[in-house]
Amino acid sequence: MSQAHEPGFVSRAARVARPFVTLLTLVLVWWIVGSAARIPPYLLPGPGSVAAALWQQRTLLAWSTLTTLTETVLGLLIGTALGAACALLMVFSPRAQRWLMPVLLLSQAVPVFALAPLLVLWFGFGMSSKVVMAVLVIFFPVAASFADGLRRTDPGWLDLARTMGARPWSLLWHVRLPAALPAFGSGLRVATAIAPIGAVIGEWVGASAGLGYVMLNANARIQTDVMFAALLVLAAMTIGLWTAVDRLLRRLLYWAPDTTLPP
Repeated sequence: MSQAHEPGFVSRAARVARPFVTLLTLVLVWWIVGSAARIPPYLLPGPGSVAAALWQQRTLLAWSTLTTLTETVLGLLIGTALGAACALLMVFSPRAQRWLMPVLLLSQAVPVFALAPLLVLWFGFGMSSKVVMAVLVIFFPVAASFADGLRRTDPGWLDLARTMGARPWSLLWHVRLPAALPAFGSGLRVATAIAPIGAVIGEWVGASAGLGYVMLNANARIQTDVMFAALLVLAAMTIGLWTAVDRLLRRLLYWAPDTTLPP
């Protein structure tokens, strides 16, 4: 290997190894705290017992992860589409903005936990209520960030497009949308990180499958190791989903690179 390629290879290797080093450090701190403080296993199980629960309950956790992931992805897709449509409508219709903005604020003012029992009552114990819960959680960040991006288009770009005879729809498609997509991407990243919250809350209120259902049952039976195992799987699922969305957005929004990172 030539010296010219060594720095790049070392940098890539460091980026790959960094998450594993962080994970091992957290596990080590977890083990030291549990051992030094002599915390009972039913309050804080050790890493070994949680790893054993992960292996013993691997089939249950795999099917539960698939259920929660499906609810999360469906909620993310529907919520993103509704949030983007709402943002476009608010920006191009002041009358619609006056009617929709109170609805947006109300959706965030009412706690999600308060709506969960009603959604389960209205949509049933199946997947529909969990998807609706995820949509409610992610709808606001997508709509708010996209609307803000559409409003803050550089006036110089708009004036130049109008001078060249661009019509309103051309302004939207060729100027406003490309300028607002980075803000939309930021909102989508936030929505991806919090989307599983809605699905899991719905599973806590009423479900027969999913990681939230597994955690609720394990808590009722004081199976803390199984509850921690489900929690770790949920965290890994969320990180994986966020990473996939982040990489997709980096490829799609190539004209708006992250200047804080090395090329």
